Amino acid sequence: MHELGIVFHIIDSLEKVGKENLLQTVSNVTLEIGEVSGVVDSYLYDCWRWAADKSELLRGSKLIIEQIPAVTICEDCGKTYGTVQYGKACPFCSGANTYLVVGNEFNIKEIEAC
Repeated sequence: MHELGIVFHIIDSLEKVGKENLLQTVSNVTLEIGEVSGVVDSYLYDCWRWAADKSELLRGSKLIIEQIPAVTICEDCGKTYGTVQYGKACPFCSGANTYLVVGNEFNIKEIEAC
């Protein structure tokens, strides 16, 4: 379960931002997570609740996750398609010369402070 390590990294980053901006309390944290990032949302929520409550800045804060759909492009035909639905092989031309365009990200999108 690498989600706990991810949560610790996020909390460290948020505490640094909180200190730099003189924040007292964070009520919501919104993350953007790519569909094929390998992060399991339910594990992340569980780890967040446990770890955030140990931070004075984040105690009681809500974690919001927005999923970024994975999209792949085919270099043979130039078309894009849903990665999860079709995988590596292009559904339009059956080409295998493809690569992920979007969907592997992990970003802190928004911090809402009280």
